[in-house]
Amino acid sequence: MGRLWALLLLLCATPASAQEEVVAGLSQNSVALTVNFEGSEILIFGAVRRDGVIPDGPLDVIVTVEGPPQEATIWRKARRAGIWMNTESQEVRAAPSFYAVASTAPLAQILSPEADLDYRISTRLAIFEARSSVEVSDPAAFTEALIRIRQNDGLYQEGQSPVALERDTLFTTRITLPKNIVEGSYAARIFLLREGTVIDERETFIEVRKAVLERWLYSLAYDQPALYGLLSLFVAAFFGWGASALFRLIRS
Repeated sequence: MGRLWALLLLLCATPASAQEEVVAGLSQNSVALTVNFEGSEILIFGAVRRDGVIPDGPLDVIVTVEGPPQEATIWRKARRAGIWMNTESQEVRAAPSFYAVASTAPLAQILSPEADLDYRISTRLAIFEARSSVEVSDPAAFTEALIRIRQNDGLYQEGQSPVALERDTLFTTRITLPKNIVEGSYAARIFLLREGTVIDERETFIEVRKAVLERWLYSLAYDQPALYGLLSLFVAAFFGWGASALFRLIRS
């Protein structure tokens, strides 16, 4: 009985491990796609809130920004009878139109495979495949090809923007949205990890929308193409007449 009371007193005297939570913010929550849009840089910042002493073990932060999902079909070319042609295809049910990953260290060092499977953090696991034919050989190669293509276009970024973590409390990173992004809601997720395990997660959104004039012209072109064509002809004729009139005025 005495040993039981001694154990209870020891547990009460030992400081409890702190519960850690992420508090995060964005430099901007919306991006306007204008005619001269050349990209935008988003600052993601935050802090780790605790209610006790700092636990032992390394602390890491991973930040992802994911664009609206899209379907995609990847083709493999092969030479047949001296001609290069599409021979095999792989359908992707949902691939992020944009995906960026920033972290305090390379993902392989701080993220366990189990956590990656649970939260689908790495670029490879953010893509949902839908195999269309049992005869497709090496389906993973098609997904890797899609990743390479979008990396070359600046749409997939991994390890390009490190997360700066100060005193295991404050963190910052910058994510660059390229000029070829699509319209929609972009999910920014912040993960807090210790020893490869996710201990907290926060999510916020960045709204990417066309500016008012661009949105009106886009909707007109797709919803009423005949009217859009007539409007284009009228604008071209008006500016042509205006330039001609201005030229005559200058010469006179």
